[in-house]
Amino acid sequence: MSRYYTGDVHKGQDHIYSEHHHQIPNVKGGDSVGSSNGAVHVPDGLFASVGTLPASSGLAPQAVYNGGFQSAQEIYVRIANGGAGQSGLIGAWADAFIQYSVKKGMRPFLVAWYLADTTESLGLLEAGSVDIAVTYNDAAESQKIKTKAAVRREYGFRDHFYLVGPPPRVNPAALEDGDDILAMFNKIVESGNAHCVMPPLRGVPTRFLSRYDKSATNIKESSLFTTIGQAPWALSYSKWYHQYPLFPIQALKAAAVLEEYTLTDRGTWLSSEDATTKSLHVYKAGTDDPSDPLLLPGHVLLGGKVDKNYASICGSFMDWVIDEEGGQKVVREFKHKGEIVYSPAPEKPKPAHKVVGGWSYTDDEGRTRWS
Repeated sequence: MSRYYTGDVHKGQDHIYSEHHHQIPNVKGGDSVGSSNGAVHVPDGLFASVGTLPASSGLAPQAVYNGGFQSAQEIYVRIANGGAGQSGLIGAWADAFIQYSVKKGMRPFLVAWYLADTTESLGLLEAGSVDIAVTYNDAAESQKIKTKAAVRREYGFRDHFYLVGPPPRVNPAALEDGDDILAMFNKIVESGNAHCVMPPLRGVPTRFLSRYDKSATNIKESSLFTTIGQAPWALSYSKWYHQYPLFPIQALKAAAVLEEYTLTDRGTWLSSEDATTKSLHVYKAGTDDPSDPLLLPGHVLLGGKVDKNYASICGSFMDWVIDEEGGQKVVREFKHKGEIVYSPAPEKPKPAHKVVGGWSYTDDEGRTRWS
């Protein structure tokens, strides 16, 4: 299948989020798959959230990057992702990787980004519709490795979940700084149920906005609810549980307008309009602690069905994305509103060495340990 592309291209460094361009997946009906618009095959039912699609529907790139090289014409790497694409990190990676490759002697090429949440990205990868998926769910990713739908997985960056909601002067669930994340979710459930019976005399009732779309965010919020013994989506579903299946930036904007609590991530928060974030308050933010339930690891998976003509460049991308002076440098320097958006991937554990009586290894802080 030809990957020559004749559509619009984001020129070098033009990768910052624009709401005009990145609202919903760019699904096309008719005979668009394999055409010069870069559209790829959509497996049956994968994008059900955008409505019933004809069998020949394709997903066109949300953006295509050329690293600043106007002569680039062919898509060499196809990447599926949601939030990091909307924040601009995928575009920043794409531009930097193209520039790196050209310096190594390659002719200029294009990298295409396809807007899809974690479940959709892994489905596209399994179908061979994209070459690489950047996703956020360890269990789902591990299954793709086991089934050979993905042949390689690397830790790309660390994002962080945020629990946000109406500002403290409103705060109908009475969340407090000292509460842990499970206590906060429990307060949302209790006050939401209470306000369904008797709405507050002043202010807004407690409501929680869920993307309800099988995204990593939806899976995480569901895990937090079930951890406290709740399933507000079950019939008859809780009236305070607002199902809003759209992508991260659109969902956050809706939560701000409607004065609802929601789970989002730092990348989305910093990529959103000031009018949105000024209407909300961050009640709990994730950290880099591996045990923190609000840590959001971003992994990069190489598909098992990459076309042989592009296998080498896609493998090179996987090597580059974990290189300290390659993809990790881009992560370390990637900013919105003057703030670093993501943390780089943690260092890989040092190899163990056999010593008398056991094994020794060096931990991430440079200390020698024995086992």
